[in-house]
Amino acid sequence: MLSEIKKLAKQYATSIIANRRHLHANPELSYEEYETAKFVAQKLKEIGITPTEGVAKTGLIAIIEGKNPTSKVVALRADMDALPIFEKNNVPYKSTKEGVMHACGHDVHTASLLGTAAILQQLKNTFEGTVKLIFQPGEEKIPGGASLMIKDGVLENPKPNNILGQHVMPLLPVGKIGFREGMYMASADEIYVTITGKGGHGAMPEFCIDPVVIMAHIITALQQIVSRHASPKIPSVLTFGKVLAQGATNIIPNEVYLEGTFRTLDEDWRTQAHIKMKKMAEGIAEAMGGHCDFDIRRGYPHLKNHPETTLKAKNAAIAYMGEENVVDLDIWMAAEDFAYYTQTVDACFYRLGTRNEEKGIISGVHTPTFDIDENALEIGAGLMAWLAISELEAK
Repeated sequence: MLSEIKKLAKQYATSIIANRRHLHANPELSYEEYETAKFVAQKLKEIGITPTEGVAKTGLIAIIEGKNPTSKVVALRADMDALPIFEKNNVPYKSTKEGVMHACGHDVHTASLLGTAAILQQLKNTFEGTVKLIFQPGEEKIPGGASLMIKDGVLENPKPNNILGQHVMPLLPVGKIGFREGMYMASADEIYVTITGKGGHGAMPEFCIDPVVIMAHIITALQQIVSRHASPKIPSVLTFGKVLAQGATNIIPNEVYLEGTFRTLDEDWRTQAHIKMKKMAEGIAEAMGGHCDFDIRRGYPHLKNHPETTLKAKNAAIAYMGEENVVDLDIWMAAEDFAYYTQTVDACFYRLGTRNEEKGIISGVHTPTFDIDENALEIGAGLMAWLAISELEAK
């Protein structure tokens, strides 16, 4: 079976690359993946699979039944949305939509899963169980397309025993695959803060309540939430990346506006931290004569890989790739809405190496020059097919 999957992955590699290039050239933002969904549906129909369309508006579900289809069900997920980034790559498949780019590899995920579908469809008479394909919208934007797909019943009828997700990783060379059991990725919450004071002339601060000074105290004090309130055993990150104070060299503004993110790997601490941050910020502003409106928008939960499911997938990857090409990953403080699936189903979210320094493919995700070594596509499609069948055959 393994050799047959590798043979089919090689056979389909050209079409997988073509699909990826089409998707890359025609990106769509979160919850706007209408043409992407039509393209995916058409490609599935071409290989004899009729998908269910319109799940969470732009998502799709497809079923591949092997022998004895009710024996076990494994789900495979790919996300489809792009980012609001201006692409700077000079490649034939460069984005044709100004300011929209597949800078996080979702074109790779979708094309790979289409390749996996073609492989599994051809082999469906050789394995037992059912594979559920999930093509998901809106991974990049709260509330997360995964949560909407789940609400629309993606994890029912049939209910998967396990779910696997694959994501590009430009830190890993092409040909390498990464796994981590247990806690892997962080929760992600958005913070929006408005500090109100009393503006005036910069030379007469005694007649003002300076929101800029209040802001400085709040930002500094809130770092204590991480350094002095969180257990050192719990990874936590608090970052403010946007500060707007519309004053001037001699003008104290009435308001200062902040945006930030809070991330951690513990849901109980996450809830406690929200309360502490809000109380601290509001208290500092009040003590200094101002007012603070502190709004925390709860984002994705932390992502936890099921230990047994992940270990089985890792061992299967070793069989497919060789032990020297399968690596252990560290905790990653970025966030992923695949985490919603991990809260409900035994799950494994793993990494596909895409880096090639000799070709100059070194840029990180969410950057205008992100690209991949397209040899990763054959690997990604074949490996996911092998992992799916291995999981169906596992006891």
